[in-house]
Amino acid sequence: MIVVHHHDQALHDPGMIFWAGLFVEQVERPQRYHVLLDAVMRDGHKILEAPLGSLAPILAIHDRHYVDFLRTIHDRWISNGYGPVAVPHVHPTHRMTRKPTDLVGELGWYSNSTTCPIVSGTWQAVVASAQTAVHGARMLKMSGGPVYAMCRPPGHHAYPDLMTGVCYLNNAAIAANELVEGFGKIAILDIDVHHGNGIQSIFWERSDVLYCSIHIDPCLAAPFFAGYADEVGAGPGLGLTFNQPLPHATSDPKWLVAIDGMIARARDFKPGALVVALGLDASELDPMDTFRITEDGFREAGRKISAVGLPTLLVQEGGYLNPILGGYLRAFLRGVESEEVFRG
Repeated sequence: MIVVHHHDQALHDPGMIFWAGLFVEQVERPQRYHVLLDAVMRDGHKILEAPLGSLAPILAIHDRHYVDFLRTIHDRWISNGYGPVAVPHVHPTHRMTRKPTDLVGELGWYSNSTTCPIVSGTWQAVVASAQTAVHGARMLKMSGGPVYAMCRPPGHHAYPDLMTGVCYLNNAAIAANELVEGFGKIAILDIDVHHGNGIQSIFWERSDVLYCSIHIDPCLAAPFFAGYADEVGAGPGLGLTFNQPLPHATSDPKWLVAIDGMIARARDFKPGALVVALGLDASELDPMDTFRITEDGFREAGRKISAVGLPTLLVQEGGYLNPILGGYLRAFLRGVESEEVFRG
């Protein structure tokens, strides 16, 4: 399998965040990058470093002013005499619709939580993560796949002009949009334990991208404001959003049935290629403590998705430090490859 990454992805190291009334260690740390890279190296995959090319594929999804904000905010923050980490403490609500010019207000405008701190290496890391997805998409066009884009920081919560849920640029959406040219219709299968509200919003009214997600019920956990089963898209995208919220502590059998459901929906859509938003945070040992998916469950999920028989790009989303994080990734990739070998 081709694996794409970039070493700049480890530069984002936010340390602590304010969450649930406490200062806690950020779970999205650079060690994730090293653990995942070590896992694919151990299994002998073909590993490529993504070129840091044009911003055009990113700007095809994200607002230019927002991208400029991400690129410049930390330097402007420091120059203004503020602390070493840019974290918003004010946010607009649906009652507040005027974009501010003050730096503190601007930071709040582009974020809806305290989970996206910006430090000195954040821009380099998030743009490298997005370019990893872009290069993965281009490698898929060239090779037919499967390709694993080892993206970090993750992206599926990010909106065109909003960072949220440890996500800054929406890697999977950027990749899917890149793949439309070449494959036509694209189906995104999101198996992160949280709903990809950013992906859903981006493709809500598009007819060329199907978005399917299985995730913790948003009544119980973030993102809270999206991910319900009655959200189905609108306009040309009506019927092309398919959410399957599941209860806390969901285990392999029910999770795999939900994967069968998203695969059936994808087959009906008849896409030219698949993008898998590959969250490993559904695992039984993940610090999110949400689902109870085992290594065998991930392996079987990889096999089922590969059995669809379409060119497939895997885009890394969540999955946080635990004793066998690399083992979950290896299990999923081995499931994908086992089906590839079987078909071959």
